[in-house]
Amino acid sequence: MKKKKMPWSVNILTLFPKMFPGSLGCSLAGKALQNKTWKLSIIDIRKFAEDKNYRVDDAPFGGGSGMIMRPDILDSALKSLKLTKKSNYALIYPTPRGKVLDQSKVKQLAKKKEITIICGRYEGIDERFIKINNIEEISIGDYLLSGGEPASMIIIDACLRLQPGVLGNKESLEEETFEAGLLEYPHYTRPQKWKGLKVPKVLVSGHHERIQEWRYKKSLQITKKRRSDLWKQFKEGRLLK
Repeated sequence: MKKKKMPWSVNILTLFPKMFPGSLGCSLAGKALQNKTWKLSIIDIRKFAEDKNYRVDDAPFGGGSGMIMRPDILDSALKSLKLTKKSNYALIYPTPRGKVLDQSKVKQLAKKKEITIICGRYEGIDERFIKINNIEEISIGDYLLSGGEPASMIIIDACLRLQPGVLGNKESLEEETFEAGLLEYPHYTRPQKWKGLKVPKVLVSGHHERIQEWRYKKSLQITKKRRSDLWKQFKEGRLLK
């Protein structure tokens, strides 16, 4: 008897559980969640607070503005998941100081059986919690958000697209931006002429080889013009695997 595949699992530690599933409950991600292709567990950090006011933060040692999320409370919340070191899982903390997320990292995370994301708030979380639990810090870009919840949704959504049965069209996935190390080519649909602009003739020619050639050339042009970093990688032959 064939062993049933376990769903891809995601755990979220947050102070705002009502923010989830949010956008992850819509479209492809939402359908996959309903179909149990993946599983979402939300842990309310505040439930692990030790006082009657449910405080999870305190002032930073050394002074400074803002408050810091306490390591002991975060650790209690994390331990409630009963993760084992033998498990094929990832621990993630979205933060601007982390390594910037790219498609290569997304592929690595998508292969994990389970990922856990700690959503920070205030000025951040105690450094000791990060060190003791060997948490990977990931950035979604050089800008600031009010908390880690929106960033966690981006990370999850990117990984979900790579889970079997979520996207549905493998060919579409392989042609998308970054999958070949290049930015995606332009898209067109009906009407064929709109506000004086026509769809490129080659796309309505029915000549599939020429269409593929046109798309490839456009991808090259757009990548070279907009992303010098990706263009350099492409020219050096370091395509994403």
